[in-house]
Amino acid sequence: MNWSRMSEDTIYKADSGSEPFRFDDKVAQVFPDMLRRSIPGYAASIEAIGSLAARYVRAGTNCYDLGCSLGAATLAMRQGISEPGCRIVAVDAAPAMIERCRLVVAEDTDPPGLMTDVDLVLGDIRDVEFLNASMVVLNYTLQFVDFADRDALLRRICKGMNEGGILVLSEKVVDEDPHMEELLVDLHHEHKRRNNYSALEISRKRAALENVLVPETVSAHRARLQTAGFSHSAVWLRYFNFVSIIALR
Repeated sequence: MNWSRMSEDTIYKADSGSEPFRFDDKVAQVFPDMLRRSIPGYAASIEAIGSLAARYVRAGTNCYDLGCSLGAATLAMRQGISEPGCRIVAVDAAPAMIERCRLVVAEDTDPPGLMTDVDLVLGDIRDVEFLNASMVVLNYTLQFVDFADRDALLRRICKGMNEGGILVLSEKVVDEDPHMEELLVDLHHEHKRRNNYSALEISRKRAALENVLVPETVSAHRARLQTAGFSHSAVWLRYFNFVSIIALR
């Protein structure tokens, strides 16, 4: 799918934000534009996923893109993988996202790397069985998982990974310093305004995401990764309150 053909995000020009945010067909149609204008550093996180796949994915292993949406991370892994016999499992619970992701993957007929097989799965990432994994990506996904289920999910991911495998965890976070949190939120809103979202659109989307996207601190994420069994973790990218963490099995 040609990303340039995707529509402009005008959802919250009309939507009041009174209903919780959902990954429905309306969002799927404008998702690339929404990401580009809303998440600073998103493109860098996708680029890094390709580079990390080239470095860490081993022959004959599985890779998982959890909450794959339209497949940006899936394609980055696919284009980076240089080892034979691998498989990418791309999972999303939203039918609209999987349907469009299928088109995106189908159009990726000549990737720079090997033609790694991609299995698209419509389902809950909490139900996935992780086997023989060398790379797992949670790119702005864990924040939408029920808080009570996050520890168990990370433990299961780690258990299903091979020694030396890598997890990429990108998340919106909250700062531990309330003063800095207020500043970072304001800077993010300014970023959205520079990308032509109105103050009303920003306010409405924030209301829609309330209690749907539940962020945590960086230290909470790193503590969870350690408890889950990952031997090392580090923040490799941060832009305002958006971070990407890598963790090694």
